[in-house]
Amino acid sequence: MNNLFNHPAFGQEQVRTALLLAAGTGSRLAPLTDKMPKCLVSVNEIAILERLVFALRSHNFKRLVIVVGHQADCIRNFLGTRAGGMKITYITSPLYKTTNNIYSLWLARKVIDEPFLLIESDLVFDPGMLKGMLHPDRIAISRLQPWMNGTTVTINSHQKIKAFQGSAHKSDDNHYKTVNIYSLSTTTWRLVRERLDRYISNNMVNGYYETVFADMVIDGCLSFTPVFFDSSRWYEIDTIADLRAAAQVCGLHHHLSFIVTGHAVSSHLVQGYPRVYRRLQGINRSKRGFRRYPDREVSAPMMSASPLPQ
Repeated sequence: MNNLFNHPAFGQEQVRTALLLAAGTGSRLAPLTDKMPKCLVSVNEIAILERLVFALRSHNFKRLVIVVGHQADCIRNFLGTRAGGMKITYITSPLYKTTNNIYSLWLARKVIDEPFLLIESDLVFDPGMLKGMLHPDRIAISRLQPWMNGTTVTINSHQKIKAFQGSAHKSDDNHYKTVNIYSLSTTTWRLVRERLDRYISNNMVNGYYETVFADMVIDGCLSFTPVFFDSSRWYEIDTIADLRAAAQVCGLHHHLSFIVTGHAVSSHLVQGYPRVYRRLQGINRSKRGFRRYPDREVSAPMMSASPLPQ
């Protein structure tokens, strides 16, 4: 089946903002995540977060919003207020230990008011595949492989997402694994926010935003176009075994200067990466010595966004 993003009927609204959900503890990757967030664990000596920033930069993203929680200072010090030419905005989840990604997405409701890319912090992928996600209301999916688990979807005759299912353990060819990358239009985001408010007001903070998407698809108020990711060019990292497997993924063996369309890149991220990351990887992994930024980020429940100092 061919990707659908070249169809002439698709809108021309471009996605230039990304939302990264990175508040979780990553407990299944312990002890690596005892003193650092999952997104700073490295694959082939390059942090997951650094790979993501370069992937976004290679597609001209201008803004990155990050929901942080566990070891949040590590992420702030790793990226600062700008990285790869993108402005960074932080949202702090005060309940990251007892909530799930539905709550993290809800926290972004007053910070983002434009089309955006929603992405999880445990993904590594060939940056070229992101091209299909640059227009709103799309979902990255992949043909099922034995290592995959989690949410799957089916596709209807109009080549739209028909339904979400809770488990990837399907034996037929009609189910596809969600890659956990979505693009949302401003209209879709408004509808999603309304539905999220209902869930959170009912204290349903420990679930997954896929539940919201699933309900909205059933109700007919949400329509996603699938973009197919090659299953050999991406990986979701939850465990140490996943980390080893991800190191073999096609397209993840190159230096970052080659990842970004073959051109050498000079940025705050490249310059700061070796020093900061070595410190994160150190045996002591002490929080002492990190340069702290003024606490002007968005923090629930106040939710009033202020730019960090440059």
